[in-house]
Amino acid sequence: MNREETLDRFPGNFLWGAATSAYQIEGSPLADGAGPSNWHRFSHQPGNTRNGDTGDIACDHYRRWADDVSLMKELGLQSYRFSISWSRVFPAGVGTVNSAGLDFYDRLVDRLGAEGIQPNITLHHWDLPAALDDRGGWAHPDSPDWFAEYARTVFQRLGDRVTMWATLNEPWVIVDAGYVHGVHAPGHRDLKKAALVSANLLRAHGKAVRVYRDLDVSRRADGKGRIGIVVNLEPKDPASEDPTDLQATRRADAYMNRQFLDPLFLGSIPAELDEVFGQDQLRLSGEDFGLLAGSLDFLGINFYTRSVTRHDETAAPIRASSVKQPGALYTDLDWEVHPSSLTALLIRVRDAYGDLPLYITENGAAFPDPEPDAGGGIPDSLRVDYFREHLRAVQRALAAGVDVRGYYAWSLFDNFEWACGYDKRFGIIRVDYATQRRTLKDSARFYRRVIRSNGSVLAEGALEE
Repeated sequence: MNREETLDRFPGNFLWGAATSAYQIEGSPLADGAGPSNWHRFSHQPGNTRNGDTGDIACDHYRRWADDVSLMKELGLQSYRFSISWSRVFPAGVGTVNSAGLDFYDRLVDRLGAEGIQPNITLHHWDLPAALDDRGGWAHPDSPDWFAEYARTVFQRLGDRVTMWATLNEPWVIVDAGYVHGVHAPGHRDLKKAALVSANLLRAHGKAVRVYRDLDVSRRADGKGRIGIVVNLEPKDPASEDPTDLQATRRADAYMNRQFLDPLFLGSIPAELDEVFGQDQLRLSGEDFGLLAGSLDFLGINFYTRSVTRHDETAAPIRASSVKQPGALYTDLDWEVHPSSLTALLIRVRDAYGDLPLYITENGAAFPDPEPDAGGGIPDSLRVDYFREHLRAVQRALAAGVDVRGYYAWSLFDNFEWACGYDKRFGIIRVDYATQRRTLKDSARFYRRVIRSNGSVLAEGALEE
């Protein structure tokens, strides 16, 4: 099969969507009885985010959600991936449920269903209730049980209408950015604590899945419900054949890509993590591995870039760093644009872990937006090219027999980009943060054509409506 033959079409049941997360778009973080999250607290501490930006307003989605769903309908989205703010549901993290918080998501799910848009809910996208953070956060031994209690409440309220769930989004980022390097909430730099967090996140996933599967099947959308986890994966290519670079690449791969996949799929912990965590190594028991075995109905993969990796003694904890490639295109976050790595990654996941259904749950790029054209449009050609080439990469993986079931563009809106504040724009819809006006970028119009044509437009490279 030649390259162009791989680009003709996607499977007829391929799912097209876009993704966001609660703290990045909702705003109104303390409204209607909600409690603060660790990200609310972290962003309000001077020096933690660019320009002191917070999620207090963000995209004001908490108040504008109905209009936003109309925009999703206009784009032809078949699915919308979003997360729930744990502290809206449990202001103290556990205990008393805040009905008004659950009501918000109930209305959103109902409206999505009415518009024919499948909700895809992530239970935890980094914003832990601050009250639980005060008790030790994800390093506390009870944190998996806290999460299971929260998950049960949400499943019971929404599980009759939601068929697709993810427990956690990018647990590696929680560990690395939140507990190793301290650049995300909760801002710790403690390798021993990070190892505990890694293990507890896995336990939390397993316990939430058990809760979901133990619920009465009628509360799981007539038995059609599926549950998985979302991981961010980044292929690691050695900068040279030098043995130190090769070993650094193995450490980097084990730390970022295999730290969660191996326990989930293989019932083991990568041996290379001994070199990363040392005596603070993350530890899982036979009971833990039993909890994780078979805990995925699907795997969500967030892909943005690859890393060309070299040995670097100064780069703790993995003693490895990335090497920029001359002549390569880099995004506004200094991430190399390398679509062929997505194809290779999907094939690798299939070959290493089995033929499980896969979804691309995030893929996109931050680029500086150009000025609007004469018609008021935003010609973000770099982002259009990024989507086109990465979707072609997905199609090549499909042609190689990988079971990819869907694709979610990141992000539906420009939003609060964590420590970068509002300085970086990933959205296919531009948000004017002063007025909250939404404007479709050319990338949104292009993605709409992709959805309408089920991907056949990719071979044409056309943009016009």
